[in-house]
Amino acid sequence: MTTPPPGQLEALNVLGQPLAPCGTDPMTGFFRDGCCNTGPMDGGVHTVCAVMTAEFLAHSKYLGNDLSTPRPEYNFAGLNPGDRWCLCAARFLQAHEEDCAPRIILAATHLRTLDIVPLDILRRYAED
Repeated sequence: MTTPPPGQLEALNVLGQPLAPCGTDPMTGFFRDGCCNTGPMDGGVHTVCAVMTAEFLAHSKYLGNDLSTPRPEYNFAGLNPGDRWCLCAARFLQAHEEDCAPRIILAATHLRTLDIVPLDILRRYAED
């Protein structure tokens, strides 16, 4: 179980259970708490716990969101295949529609994802 951001209730995953951590190496999440927690400040809805693939990283870079290049000025080492990262729900849906969506961890994917991505689509990519 994770600790939600200040002022929020306990976070739930898409299965209605307490939200599991997504990853801490690298540290992920909108709040950089290792979890796909979200809140009013998270306009991108970074709620899908995804396991990076070379294909997805290349696709994301092509779309202008380079997640693989280190950015030391932001304390970001860049992502590699196998890393877990909290993706924007809309970006995940787009990757699904373009046949390059990564695998995901349902237990660590925030309930708010269901506002954007149907559960049946999420289940197709589930590792857990």
